[in-house]
Amino acid sequence: MDKWELERRTKRFALRVVQFVSSLPSNTVTRVMGYQLMKAGTSIGANYREANRGVSRADFLNKIGIVEKEAAETQYWIELFDEAGVGDANERARLSQESSELLAIFTSIGKTTKSKG
Repeated sequence: MDKWELERRTKRFALRVVQFVSSLPSNTVTRVMGYQLMKAGTSIGANYREANRGVSRADFLNKIGIVEKEAAETQYWIELFDEAGVGDANERARLSQESSELLAIFTSIGKTTKSKG
């Protein structure tokens, strides 16, 4: 998968997060948790896009580190939604799977880039 396809994949993931949060019932719990999931889940693609336009290898590595952190945080919020039984169970499972895959991809990118260093 090239970087452009990965950019598209992270954007699709962000859109799925938006749709998931938009589908939640409106209450204090879903507003707070949904806001946190939205911030982290949409940040993955935005920061990856920024990393690809970095001015140096160090800049790229820094941004990839941020992407990894946002992907891990996204997983956390999805786990909370799952364990609380909030939102569509099938969509939670799909989001969980995709966030795990994205975290693995970006962790690998970070490690590979550092080892080439």
